[in-house]
Amino acid sequence: MRRFGVMLLVAAFGLAGCIEEPQPVDSSELPPIATTAAADSPSAASAPASAAPEVYTNGNPAGKAPVPPEARAVDTSTPTWVVGDGTPAGCTSEKFVAAVAAGGLIRFDCGPDPVTIVVKETAKVHNRAPRVVIDGGGKVTLSGEGKRRILYQNTCDQSLEWTSTHCQDQETPQLTVQNITFADGNSTGDKTEGGGGGAIFVRGGQFKAVNARFVRNRCDAGGPDLGGAAVRVLSQFHGQPVYIVSSTFGGAAGQGGTCANGGALSSIGVSWTVLNSVFSYNSAVGRGANPARAGTPGGGSGGAIYCDGNNFTVRIAGTLIEQNKANEGGGAVFFVSNDRTGTMSIESSTLRKNPSAGFETQGFPGIFFQGAKPPSVSGSTLSK
Repeated sequence: MRRFGVMLLVAAFGLAGCIEEPQPVDSSELPPIATTAAADSPSAASAPASAAPEVYTNGNPAGKAPVPPEARAVDTSTPTWVVGDGTPAGCTSEKFVAAVAAGGLIRFDCGPDPVTIVVKETAKVHNRAPRVVIDGGGKVTLSGEGKRRILYQNTCDQSLEWTSTHCQDQETPQLTVQNITFADGNSTGDKTEGGGGGAIFVRGGQFKAVNARFVRNRCDAGGPDLGGAAVRVLSQFHGQPVYIVSSTFGGAAGQGGTCANGGALSSIGVSWTVLNSVFSYNSAVGRGANPARAGTPGGGSGGAIYCDGNNFTVRIAGTLIEQNKANEGGGAVFFVSNDRTGTMSIESSTLRKNPSAGFETQGFPGIFFQGAKPPSVSGSTLSK
């Protein structure tokens, strides 16, 4: 096993970032969650991380949907990078951003207590990295300070290097966020790839979130198709689904996400598998739907989840979706398959109290659906 201390500003994969030389250590020194990183240069000092108020329990404890191997957390017991030196002050934005740019398995050593790291610039995944796993160990909150997006991956962004001739459909990078909280991300005004993705924006490669929490994130309040206050995803490899597992979006009054569409999740042409998770108190705040009615900015659909495109699937299992709202359609879920080939299933889940101020599909409270056939519902409760 190798242990790395992350410093500032040398070239890594052609990006500005500074990385200390690796030092071999005995793997027995690495405890299960927190590790001790090599000493950092004084030049890497930044604003200290502050103590978070609590460690959150994520997802729906009553959810019993089986989780396939490919959707489970990644083993990070032998990390590529350890961000921190055992103290809150050692866990800085600069170290985190440099570790993401370098790629690999990332863990944190910020001391025994929960911490919040204020991310001073959006962390960007470099497209040459085969895999990036960000594991907060159940103690780390990454904050956008209400001013910026927290994490960005885009295989078609030339500034992050094109690594194939089909950037919209390539297997890597494979990005995983796990055991971590994303708070106060804000992509308002950033219209890259159509905008959205207040905490996380992903285009290309593959993405999953496991045991993660998303609170108080937001993106633009108007627009017919942009969305995803927490997460916006486009163009996944070979149409494979994004996995959301044992994760919470909102979770309490005042903690939900807000965006024109998709107060939690948003996508175009992307499939989702949502397992044992919670979506609550998220809002689609746009007005005018899609296409936008005359005189309106558009949007307002998918209080929790907004999905548009052609042939894609959404599977929701073991999940609680409640107290979300949409100014237009689908207080819980908005699903439109333009060519009517898409399908949706709801299994062993509860959807309740998700008002749609404009429209929803009869017989499916909180849902607006247009697809190949009516949503498949089994072992679930859908109510006003």
